[in-house]
Amino acid sequence: MTARRLFQAAVLTAVLQALLPPAAAAQAQQRVVYVSALDQSGMPVSSLAPTDVIIREDKVAREVLSITPAQEPMHIALLVDNSQAAESFIRDYREALPAFITAILGDESGAKHQISIVTLAERPTINSDYTTDAAQLTSAAGRIFSLPGSGTYLLDGIIEISQGIKKRNFSRPVIVAITTEGPEMSDRQYQSVLEPFREAGAAFHVIVVGNPRNTSYDRSIVLDQGTREGGGRFDTLLTGNALTARMKQVAAELTHQFRVTYARPQTLIPPDQVTIASGKEGLTVRGIPARETRTEDKRP
Repeated sequence: MTARRLFQAAVLTAVLQALLPPAAAAQAQQRVVYVSALDQSGMPVSSLAPTDVIIREDKVAREVLSITPAQEPMHIALLVDNSQAAESFIRDYREALPAFITAILGDESGAKHQISIVTLAERPTINSDYTTDAAQLTSAAGRIFSLPGSGTYLLDGIIEISQGIKKRNFSRPVIVAITTEGPEMSDRQYQSVLEPFREAGAAFHVIVVGNPRNTSYDRSIVLDQGTREGGGRFDTLLTGNALTARMKQVAAELTHQFRVTYARPQTLIPPDQVTIASGKEGLTVRGIPARETRTEDKRP
């Protein structure tokens, strides 16, 4: 008889819990991802419906709660390969970089984005620190020259920029790399690059200029896996003539992103993997979870 009463009590408790209103149950956590949505021509779309985005945490689909234009300021690190292999592309750099800078800083949302320029020949070198000053950045781009006899240190650059992002309170960090197919001189295994990159939580876009011939296994993995995890594009251009148009496309994609809020059950531990995909035919959707900033990291 006692066992029967215990069973009845357990059933009654379960029924009452099921009848409780949502506010009385465990509240779902809200999480944010920044998403790019491109049509079949590769142009950003002007609107996005909740059904157009599929967000999964460890392969479990989550409910999309809201979608709004992303207006948080970006901090964009431009990594530029100015090694000897880039000599024939320097003129293209000097046209493409100002076009990118103008498009980003002229964002119609009014967000105060900041851009830095880091060159990669011989070692990663800050050409211009993060700033909103278009004239300063354009002048810095005009000072880029290729260094004879040098190789590129792209992997070292990714590590150093990622470490810098981790130390600073950037809510929406972005890394954009322009590199050639010249020799990669960084003595790094891909795991040692991807680990700090993941900790930084930055979006990652890469444009490679020149005929494919780089033989660095670790670099190939970093660029492929990093852009997929960083919700970015990985483009290869055979000639530098197409660089300006492609950089404008990257700028358009970044300045037309969406802020997508979704629900995660509160009882779950943080997921190992968050994937973002399209729920609509003909629509390309990619993105990255918003970086969680810490109050104690804030700078004046």
